[in-house]
Amino acid sequence: MNTVPNLPIPISYIAGNYFVFSVDAVTFLRREHHICGVLAGTLPQVPQQNVFTGLPLELMPEEARLLVEKGVACIVDEVNFQKQGMQSLMEEDRKKYLKELETQGLEAMHLQMRKKERQREEALKKVDDKKAAKAKAKRSQERQDAAGATNDEVVVSLFDDSQSTPLPSTPSQTTSRRTSTFTAVDAMGITPAVSHPPLPQQPPIEHHLPLPEVPYSYPLFAHLHSKGYFLSPGLRFGCQYLAYPGDPLRFHSHFLSVAAEWDEELDLMDVIAGGRLGTGVKKGFLIGGADTNGANTGNAGANVRCFSIEWAGM
Repeated sequence: MNTVPNLPIPISYIAGNYFVFSVDAVTFLRREHHICGVLAGTLPQVPQQNVFTGLPLELMPEEARLLVEKGVACIVDEVNFQKQGMQSLMEEDRKKYLKELETQGLEAMHLQMRKKERQREEALKKVDDKKAAKAKAKRSQERQDAAGATNDEVVVSLFDDSQSTPLPSTPSQTTSRRTSTFTAVDAMGITPAVSHPPLPQQPPIEHHLPLPEVPYSYPLFAHLHSKGYFLSPGLRFGCQYLAYPGDPLRFHSHFLSVAAEWDEELDLMDVIAGGRLGTGVKKGFLIGGADTNGANTGNAGANVRCFSIEWAGM
C-alpha cells in the first residue's frame, strides 16, 4: 500500500547535513519525486554493516532545496526543536509517555516469553509423539509374535482400536491444546525513527529554516531532475551527478554529469578525459550550465543547456 505522508515533509538539519527519518517519507520521495538520497544509518543489531544501510536518509543540499522549492518539504532545525520540545513538555505528559513505553516493553517481554514457551512445548510434543509411535510399534510387534507362536489362538487384528489401551494424555499435549488459541502478536516491532509522540509530527513554523545553500551545479541538477532523471552523487565516477533514466535499483546510469559556468573556459584535456571515462564505463559525459544572459523565470533549471560527449567506434 502506498502511504502518503503529511506534507510538507520535515527534513532535519543536523550538523550541516540534511536527513529524513520517516520510512513513509523516504518511499514517497523516491516514488513520486525521484529523490533517492543515501541511506546513512545502521541497524542496532548489526552496527558494523557496510553493504545495506538503513535510516536515516541523507539528502544532498540540492535535493533538499529542490523539495522545499516544490513545496513538498521544509527544513527543520532539529536540535533546537528537540531541546525546546522536551523542555516545554508538561510533566504529566512526560510521565504518561514514559509509562506507556514501560507498558509496551513489559508487554513485548511477556509475549516473547510466551512465544518461547510455546516453541518449547511444541518441541516436547514432537519428542513425546515419537516415543509414543515407537512404543505402539513395539507392542504391535509383540502381539504379532505372540499370535504366530500359538496356532489355536484367535488372531486379533492389530488395527482393532477397541482392543488397544488408549495412551494417556501427556501434560505437554494438554498444555499445547490449551495454548493453541494463542495468536502470535508481533510485539517486537521496528523501533521508530521519529520523535512523535511525544513531540508533534509537524514541527512549528518557528523551527523552520530558510532555503539550503547549494553549489553552482544546482541549475544542472534541477534541469536534469525536471527531465525525469534520478540523480545520485557521482564521486565514484569522478563527476558531480550520475543521471539514471529510472530508479537506480532497476537501471544503470546514462550520464556522468558535470556542471560548468556559462562563460567558463574548459580545458580540452578535461573534456577528453571525461569523454573517454564515460565511454569506458558505457555512459555519456554530460556538461551543462545555466545561461546567465537569459531571462530569469524563477525556475533554477529553466535556462540550462547541456552537451553530451561520447567516443564512437571504440
